[in-house]
Amino acid sequence: MKVMKDFSPRKPAGWLVLAVLAISMLSGCSWMGGDDTDGGMKTAEADKPVQRYTGEMSQAVSLAYTTSRNLALTFNGMADAQTMDKLLDQLDALGIKATFFLPGMRVAEEPDIARQILSRGHEVENNTLNAVDMSRMDYGQIYKEIHLADDVIRKQTGVTPKFVRTQTGAISEDIRLAAAQSGQQAVISYSLFLHNWKAETPQQKKNYIRKYINRGGIVAIDLAENRTLNESVDLIAAEASAAGYHFVTLDKLVATGGVRKPADTVQGYQAAKYNADYAKADYNLVYSHKTAKKEIALTFDDWGTDEMITKLLDILDQYHVKGTFFLRADGVEKNPNLAQAIAQAGHDVGNHTYSHPVLTKLSVKQLQDEVVKAHRIITDAIQQQPAMLFRPPTGDIDDRTARIIAAAGYRNIVDFDIDPNDWNRERTASQIVNSVIQQSHSGGIILLHSLDDTHTAEALPGIIQNLRKQGYTFVKLSDWISDDGNPSGNER
Repeated sequence: MKVMKDFSPRKPAGWLVLAVLAISMLSGCSWMGGDDTDGGMKTAEADKPVQRYTGEMSQAVSLAYTTSRNLALTFNGMADAQTMDKLLDQLDALGIKATFFLPGMRVAEEPDIARQILSRGHEVENNTLNAVDMSRMDYGQIYKEIHLADDVIRKQTGVTPKFVRTQTGAISEDIRLAAAQSGQQAVISYSLFLHNWKAETPQQKKNYIRKYINRGGIVAIDLAENRTLNESVDLIAAEASAAGYHFVTLDKLVATGGVRKPADTVQGYQAAKYNADYAKADYNLVYSHKTAKKEIALTFDDWGTDEMITKLLDILDQYHVKGTFFLRADGVEKNPNLAQAIAQAGHDVGNHTYSHPVLTKLSVKQLQDEVVKAHRIITDAIQQQPAMLFRPPTGDIDDRTARIIAAAGYRNIVDFDIDPNDWNRERTASQIVNSVIQQSHSGGIILLHSLDDTHTAEALPGIIQNLRKQGYTFVKLSDWISDDGNPSGNER
């Protein structure tokens, strides 16, 4: 059944709903319950001032904390019937179930569209009564915007919203309290709000969206603002498919999410600290490992998108290999779920600074800022103490720098001695594989990168297969280096 394309003149019932809503907002009356025979509409004689809620606030959600390969596509507002019909057909063709945050006034005006959204298997939630900016509203106004929209949506669709989103996605204490008072489970923001494109090339659009296709992500599009709606949805769907991720309705996404403990309560959060007294700090600088066994370590530096890192994780899982990931924390900060997925897969997670500077050029304070801030972000993301292993960006290290890092809590500083320069996007997969094979030896530490648009993922199966044929087994660095340092590591 298609959405009706001719809503002029509107149905009398729609006008009645609008009239009742207008009266309730202007007079301070609230929408009360009723039965189907009178449209479910009655108004209180007078509405007392709304009392500020004193119970527990609704959750604030901009990202579901989960390692499942799901994310949510959400829309704000309600477009005209023709636009909505086209969008719903497109979502059907792409196999996407989405979540629509609908303004109560639009649902009252054209309830058939809201019902059509539901009939297609999508989710309907609360975009407040008028989809207005609540930042300057008092508590009572905020509550009425949420509560009245709930009533309209419930009476016109039979669905009681669980979530509310404001026009801007803003979340405040008043909004969370008013949402809780109205029975809302959570106030929803987003991890990506896709505004109109400007002069981006197709590749630039692809790269931009790719950054935000994250596990647990919430993508938002405003139906009134977006002028390239169908193109944007196609781009989002294509990038999700490339990453191997799936869209689910918001209620399903939130249901899979866990609760992150406060960062400073996670064991190991304080393992890295500021310490200016570094002159006598002891460090263990490792380039390779002395061993009689034919063992070798795969390590991955930096940070990329889900598409790249998930490919690496899938390949390592396919070959039952564990490695060590040195994470750049400014990326982890934006995408904690991906860091958690790395740790959950059983790999070592190490520290690669916050912003990837050249360490030897930093002051003591600047350097320890990079180390400690990264440690805390990574610990918060993976909800456990990371492997206390540090890798300097570019591998550049000297005695002073190593002592400053060790004084901050990272005694074990790991460099590498097998470098195929895979970060160079012009290096082919074959060149990367051949370079690793030529340099490999027992106890070697292979440097690879988790950067986008490189050929590392393409090369990784060949590296693993060839080294296994030569009798190598793969180990994590933590298998070689204990928290107290490994005296058998080569130090210089």
